[in-house]
Formats: sequence, structure tokens, C-alpha cells
Amino acid sequence: MKPQDYEVDISPLSEDDGGGYAAIVPELPGCRSDGETPHEALTNAYDAIACWIEAAVELGRPVPRPRRVAA
Repeated sequence: MKPQDYEVDISPLSEDDGGGYAAIVPELPGCRSDGETPHEALTNAYDAIACWIEAAVELGRPVPRPRRVAA
């Protein structure tokens, strides 16, 4: 499994929330990131996914398989 195998939802943040874009990974509870641009948010999300998986493995917790696996 690679971070890019997971779905990432990107949405704009309001100016009240600091602007930029939020990136949420629905399959990994609590896994989220943000960035100034959609591309930056996605790149940061991939890093967050890798960290999420690493932490889960270290703690002996299951890692959900991606719903869809990129070919």
C-alpha cells in the first residue's frame, strides 16, 4: 500500500479558517492535512498518510486497506 492508494478529499478553507485547502483521508480516522494550494494539500496529505500508517504499525493497530488501489 502506498499513500497515493488512499482517497483524499480536498476542499477550500474559509478565510476565517485561515484560507488554503483542507485534505481529509476518509479511510484513516483523524488523518488530515492542509496546504496553500490543492496540490500542496494533496502532497501534505500523502505525508500524513505515511505517518498515520507508520504510527498504526508501531502501535500494533490495523491499517485499513484502500477502497481502491491505483494500478
